[in-house]
Amino acid sequence: MEPAFWHKRWADNQIGFHQGQVNPYLQVHWPALGLAPGSRVLVPLCGKSLDLAWLAGQGYRVLGVELSRHAVERFFHEHGLEAEVSQRGAFEVWRSAEVELWCGDFFALRAADIGDCRGLYDRAALIALPPAMRAAYMQLLSALLPARCRGLLVTLDYDQSLLAGPPFSVGDEEVRQGLAGWQVDELEAVEMILDSPKFVQAGASSLLERVYRVSR
Repeated sequence: MEPAFWHKRWADNQIGFHQGQVNPYLQVHWPALGLAPGSRVLVPLCGKSLDLAWLAGQGYRVLGVELSRHAVERFFHEHGLEAEVSQRGAFEVWRSAEVELWCGDFFALRAADIGDCRGLYDRAALIALPPAMRAAYMQLLSALLPARCRGLLVTLDYDQSLLAGPPFSVGDEEVRQGLAGWQVDELEAVEMILDSPKFVQAGASSLLERVYRVSR
């Protein structure tokens, strides 16, 4: 997707992907990863997610990456946080205590930026990207994240021919191929079609939300 697409979505407040509560899969499955307190956790395409604050509240150092400056500003405003703003390469870095939000293009990240991240949390990044960008995204994660990194990945799986993304459908095989070299374990596959009128109206008979534990 072109950056202008996401900038417009935020400007028009068309952010149906934003959840008004901490993600329940995160709360249930994150503790079992066994990441040491103080570990740095990468959250790609993070928006203003409440999950960022939850992770920080569990004792982790959170690195969110977000294209929209509007989203970054709203996160700090809505949480009543004063941010220290600086520049690092192509990114404008907003920092308050244990949360850093890097405003810029995720694909501009370098190993020096995230090479110390021991955790990864992706609820809405992979499914926000069309196929070619998804492949590049997973390649970048594999190239830049260190050994012994572990995390959670949440995807949606449905008949893509019925609806145009985002969110895009990402099948199990694509995840495993894209993260070759990682250990990929499916933790849950939850049928969401009855709670998804847009998909029902489009003729979809299934909308699976999959939760994976990924580790290197």
